[in-house]
Amino acid sequence: MSEDRYERFEHEYARVLEELADPAIFQDQRRAREVARRHKELEAIVGALRRVQALEGDRDAARELYRGASPAEREELKAELDEIDAALARAREALELLLLPSDPNDGRAVILEIRGAEGGEEANLFAKDLADMYERWADRRSWKVEVLSRSVSDLGGYDDVTLLVRGDDAWKRLKHEAGPHRVQRVPVTETQGRVHTSSATVTALPEADEIEVSIDPSDLRIDVYRSTGPGGQSVNTTDSAVRITHLPTGIVVAMQDEKSQIQNRAKALQVLRARLLKLEQDKRQAELTATRKAQIRSGGRSEKIRTYNFKENRVTDHRIGLTLYRLDQILQGDLDELSDALLVHEREEQLAALRDA
Repeated sequence: MSEDRYERFEHEYARVLEELADPAIFQDQRRAREVARRHKELEAIVGALRRVQALEGDRDAARELYRGASPAEREELKAELDEIDAALARAREALELLLLPSDPNDGRAVILEIRGAEGGEEANLFAKDLADMYERWADRRSWKVEVLSRSVSDLGGYDDVTLLVRGDDAWKRLKHEAGPHRVQRVPVTETQGRVHTSSATVTALPEADEIEVSIDPSDLRIDVYRSTGPGGQSVNTTDSAVRITHLPTGIVVAMQDEKSQIQNRAKALQVLRARLLKLEQDKRQAELTATRKAQIRSGGRSEKIRTYNFKENRVTDHRIGLTLYRLDQILQGDLDELSDALLVHEREEQLAALRDA
């Protein structure tokens, strides 16, 4: 890294420290969060830079000693120099990883939407399997999960379910779950033992704070109605279900799980803010492939990020070509091996782009 770039990080770090020391910053909560987050990033980067610089100084001093040493001394100095070179290589690699572009949504809670897609009732049953899998994974990783809404199908599957997941690394990992998931198995409705292929879609949205996404009440159409259960039967005698339409974008969010209309309205607005934040981020970054529609594509069985084959006890992630023969364990929430591989792949792609830049 050039000396100029090192100095830029040092100067920015000093400016951030100065800004954090000013009590006035806490009058703007959004700015305070942004600065605090940047301070955390810069603290790690500057620490790594100083480590690299210190090791470079040690290496230069060791080389100078080596050049002036007697033959008897050189063997010991060579071992010391090799040790410094190895430590310097590790420090540079750690710095390189810290300099990778960070995801602005890291650390946020995740709104996970799961829907049955192609395959009728079997797709809905698979959507429930996926939701259960993510809840078990969340429990393993000590994430907190709240069910915001769910629509139960006739056989006990999910037409759709929305989960709110909170955890330090929840977004970092769950964002890679977005897309069409394909299942190959004998459905409970199949009488001749034939394997069917069905699919469900997963959408991952970063939760938005109220101060980040301002919603004009005049832009909303709010409809209330009686909540319904499987088969369409009424499960509530009051108009507690809420459907909110954001008129400028056409985004529609419906909630009916709570008995209170106020609670359903609050949850619907929570999901609406997340969708609007994602929409704004997509526009700002001009990355249309990251939008909600791109995440789920058409939901078709041929457009899949992952296949779950029950007969072979196999899970294949098609993005990285990884196949694991332990589907039973994965459905019980043991997703770390898959998730770790996706994180490594993401980091390798970022490093390649950084080196090519």
